[in-house]
Amino acid sequence: MTTTDLHVYDTTLRDGAQQEGLNLSVADKLVIARHLDELGVGFIEGGWPGANPKDTEFFHRARHELDLRTATLAAFGATRRAGSRAPDDPLVRALLTSGAPVVTLVAKSHVRHVEEALRTTREENLAMIRDTVSFLHGEGRRVFLDAEHFFDGYVADRAYALEAVRVAAEAGAEVIALCDTNGGMLPPQVQDVVADVLASTSARLGIHCHNDTGCAVANSLAAVEAGATHVQGTVNGYGERTGNADILTVVSNLQLKAGRSVVDPERLRDATRLAHAISEVTNVAPYSRQPYVGASAFAHKAGLHASALKVDPNLYQHTDPTAVGNGMRTLVSDMAGRASIQLKAAEIGIDLTGLPNRDELVASVLAEVKDLELRGYTFDAADASFELMLRNAMTGTRLAYFDVESWRVITDARGGELAVSEATVKLVASDRRFVATGEGNGPVNALDHALRQALSEVYPEIEKLELIDFRVRILEASHGTDAVTRVLIETSDGETSWNTVGVAANIVEASWKALVDGITFGLTRHEVPVR
Repeated sequence: MTTTDLHVYDTTLRDGAQQEGLNLSVADKLVIARHLDELGVGFIEGGWPGANPKDTEFFHRARHELDLRTATLAAFGATRRAGSRAPDDPLVRALLTSGAPVVTLVAKSHVRHVEEALRTTREENLAMIRDTVSFLHGEGRRVFLDAEHFFDGYVADRAYALEAVRVAAEAGAEVIALCDTNGGMLPPQVQDVVADVLASTSARLGIHCHNDTGCAVANSLAAVEAGATHVQGTVNGYGERTGNADILTVVSNLQLKAGRSVVDPERLRDATRLAHAISEVTNVAPYSRQPYVGASAFAHKAGLHASALKVDPNLYQHTDPTAVGNGMRTLVSDMAGRASIQLKAAEIGIDLTGLPNRDELVASVLAEVKDLELRGYTFDAADASFELMLRNAMTGTRLAYFDVESWRVITDARGGELAVSEATVKLVASDRRFVATGEGNGPVNALDHALRQALSEVYPEIEKLELIDFRVRILEASHGTDAVTRVLIETSDGETSWNTVGVAANIVEASWKALVDGITFGLTRHEVPVR
């Protein structure tokens, strides 16, 4: 099978945008379209021109602002209204005006939807399909058809569902995508239905699955196995309710597992970066356990796994993570063994093999990790704190760019005014004592400002560092307000980022510990000498 034999059709900009809390501007959609083109998908569904001003504007701007190299832009729309003519329907006309070379029509293939939702006859629905496909095809457009609720419709009335497919194909539809709109099918059902439709019609079939049973990817693969040659999905599985089939997982499975040539291998190696880049645009946090491209997709925690990974990474990995631009990570936790510590050290660029006291060092660090995690620390998501711990163990002393004498925070709220926090930090750096005060919109922000102000003269490199994320978890919540608090802070230098952890009964104290580690690690990463 060649790349062109299997359509990869992305509907992130239309179906994916129906996800609760996801709202894309026209500029956002243009950016995402460029990312999808980089991935190498064959078709990008841009939206429904004429149905809303945003999608109409998108297609207008796309003509001038998008220079797609691998993908073809598709406009989504519906068949003509009952009792009208396709050339006279303004929404059908809007599909032509969009300028998109491909038009994807949604049509009813379920008798109950025809009679109860459209409130028309079965014959008129088939005429609506035939007329709209014929008209758009005659106007020079490639026409795809989404047979909405097809699988449920097939169960309700197989003959009518098949007739809808035949009519669309005979009228000129290049592809008829069978839609599991309610997401209720299981892979064996999908496979059987697709095989039957192929045997009963001459249509080229596609698949469009929702994830309500958690089977959207599996159903898509089952359809392809049964003969479908057009697969639809959304990046990161965005979509209404529980989402759509994740196109990244579908493509990776087809290419890396089923041996299908779907996209250029070099483009697939960019999948992880593009998944995260699109997450930034949508403002939906990346799902760490997302197959293939998630941060935890190739992360190993248990000591038994780490021991095997040290011998051969393939013993506990289903594929090479670099094929999708991801990488193997070793997580250090109370489940870790000595192999985990050694693998993690190698991962962060610290070679322990030549150290004469390696075994004692590894045992010491492992014991410290287990003790700290017993007290509420976690190093799964705080690699920077672990690295500082390891380096301190190797040198036998704490890496100290500065020594803290004291710190305090005052939060003042008067009447209906917003509360303002003021922090004072006293520290010694380069044998000099500094006292600095900073204000902020919260105690952590105020401490961050005060610490930077105190250090800026001795370490001007600190200006590059920025706190970009702050996460709090209350441990043993049954203890109420005196429960232990764990704080994770993410710091960036504008190019990369790192995470540090702090734990204390006081949320501000926990934040301070993570903040100091974040600054210390940033200076270390930039090889700033202790002054």
